[in-house]
Amino acid sequence: MSAFDVEAPDWGRIPAVTVTGAAEVEADGSVLLPTDAGSLRVALLDGGARLRFGAAARDYGILLREPAALPARVESFNGGTRLVAKDRMLEIGHVPLSFSLSIAGHTVQSSPSDSHFVRRYRLPPFARLGDGWFVSLELGHETPVYGLGEKWGRLDKRGQLVRSFNHDALGVNAEISYKNAPFAWSPEGWGVFVHTVAPVVHGVGYAPWSQRAYGLKIDDPALDLFLFDGAGGAQILGQYTALTGRAPVPPLWSLGLILSKAYYRTAEEILAVAREVRERGMPCDTITFDGRAWQDTETRFAFEWDPSRYPDPRPVVEGLKALDFRVCVWEYPLVSVRNPLFHELAAKGWLLQDARTGEAYRYQWNLEPFGAVLTPLPESGLLDFTHPEAYAYWRDRHRELFELGVDMIKPDFGEQVEPHALASDGAQGDALHNVYALLYNRCVYEAASRYAKGGAFLFSRAAWAGSQRYPAQWGGDPQADWGGLAASIRGGLSWGLTGAPYYATDVGGFYGDQRDPLLYVRWAQASVFSAHMRLHGIGAREPWSYGAQAERAAMAAFELRYRLLPYLWRAVEQSSATGLPVQRAMALACPDEPAAWAFEHQFFCGADLLVAPCLDPSGRVRVYLPEGEWCRFPAGGCFAGGRTHELVLALDELAVFARRGTGIPLGPLVRHTGELGVEPVVIETWLAT
Repeated sequence: MSAFDVEAPDWGRIPAVTVTGAAEVEADGSVLLPTDAGSLRVALLDGGARLRFGAAARDYGILLREPAALPARVESFNGGTRLVAKDRMLEIGHVPLSFSLSIAGHTVQSSPSDSHFVRRYRLPPFARLGDGWFVSLELGHETPVYGLGEKWGRLDKRGQLVRSFNHDALGVNAEISYKNAPFAWSPEGWGVFVHTVAPVVHGVGYAPWSQRAYGLKIDDPALDLFLFDGAGGAQILGQYTALTGRAPVPPLWSLGLILSKAYYRTAEEILAVAREVRERGMPCDTITFDGRAWQDTETRFAFEWDPSRYPDPRPVVEGLKALDFRVCVWEYPLVSVRNPLFHELAAKGWLLQDARTGEAYRYQWNLEPFGAVLTPLPESGLLDFTHPEAYAYWRDRHRELFELGVDMIKPDFGEQVEPHALASDGAQGDALHNVYALLYNRCVYEAASRYAKGGAFLFSRAAWAGSQRYPAQWGGDPQADWGGLAASIRGGLSWGLTGAPYYATDVGGFYGDQRDPLLYVRWAQASVFSAHMRLHGIGAREPWSYGAQAERAAMAAFELRYRLLPYLWRAVEQSSATGLPVQRAMALACPDEPAAWAFEHQFFCGADLLVAPCLDPSGRVRVYLPEGEWCRFPAGGCFAGGRTHELVLALDELAVFARRGTGIPLGPLVRHTGELGVEPVVIETWLAT
């Protein structure tokens, strides 16, 4: 058996860490304790506590700042050391090393109470595992746990084995996902964040480990653990995002509809679609050149328009601008070996190296997913974002795109760092794999901040802790069916529960499209109430491509989206200020009503609108309304709260509600945000009466 068998660890063979000497108070207010696994540094913080072994090999700026330790009184007690600051107390047990964090006598979090016949702890509270660590936390018998990034399954992670490791997930049907962060929290009033770039495995009440403990296996020689003590989800998300950053308010035009597909093959095709959108009166702000739409697949990516189709791209961009469209272009951080740029960057040392050969690393694509539309890709190098000159080069190459008239970048991929890929700062494989997405996000966002005339905004696919500072993200490549819609909603809500406020899905689904008009309409209606809204997939995503009935219902949804811009603007402003997501799962929106938490597909959009997406082709919706009186938006009609309701929706109907007495600001119906200016216009307020 290996030192740690993830499926069935032999806990009795994993020795727990013990404290071996007396505490010393450091100049910064932290306390140092010697142990048989190295020095442990502990500190009480305004908002929780921090426990550290060793120091990170590299600082990638995940934390906005180093939080200051609270001045603490240090006491000895029988078998341990106690830190006290105001009403907070952190007790450190010595044999074995364990902890208990409390506020005003109430235990916030502690080492687990799961014991064994012959030892106090069945799981070691702290253990050294070769080059990594194991830490276990208490989990009450009914305690739910949320967060851990974009995950497609149940929002409550209890009972799950979750790995914080970025993948090109090729969909939304498994545990693997594009956006991960080792941050979780419970409505019972605690949160945990592992400050690391390494993979982390979370056994959250995972029965083969312990159904009454939360175990963390951290593949990092250093351990840096933050514990949060907020009263509920909103406060804990505020504490986490105060530490790792919050998203700025995005430009107004980004809240408008974004149109895309994989892919518009010619300039004539994309211009024809743009003209038809305007002729049919469809509200839309942005149109997208996906990867194959503007790049030569054999030689991408090199900031070059495919010369065979775009010998001069300016007339095409200007044609779209004349139709009042913003322009988005796709990119990824890889350069084909068939492009001279690969050899130029390799010669400068600006690509990741192969640790085995010292040459530029050549990423080889798994060809299995590619088909008639998404044709195979050539071997490619990966830009080294840890190299200051390479970073600056990639950032500043975007200038020519923005000067051409591009408004928005879609930074795709970023999950491709493999075990033998070596960066100029010495990071290799897993020491770079997750944080590569953060560095990529940061670089492209800095480019947009410097050069985009209409304000910085991205659609990134891969992300790590801290990526919420560089908005926004979209949810990868869902299957075009009802399960894909449901999982996409859960993925967005889970990412929001991890401190990332803005999210979009591929309306209609990305692959496996069966031209299902019911699915398309219901997906569009649900996405009206997400922070951002994009139509995208393999094949046309214009509503008329699904038939006349679908076109009428989808167009009504798009028009509602634009009328809701004042309300959505208010929601993103609140998100930027607090770290709360625009789409709020019920566990976050209704902290005092546990009965609501089980309804994991419905959500609040902003503070006031409760949305129950239709996930059934029959039009049936089962919605839980919290305590109080509720009114249907926008049609009207009153419903009692504190219970579930079952509705059957016509194709153009929504299950959206607001509390009686609530006012929802509405704007004029416009065809693009350019008709409004830099902020939305309120022309009336819908009252829930």
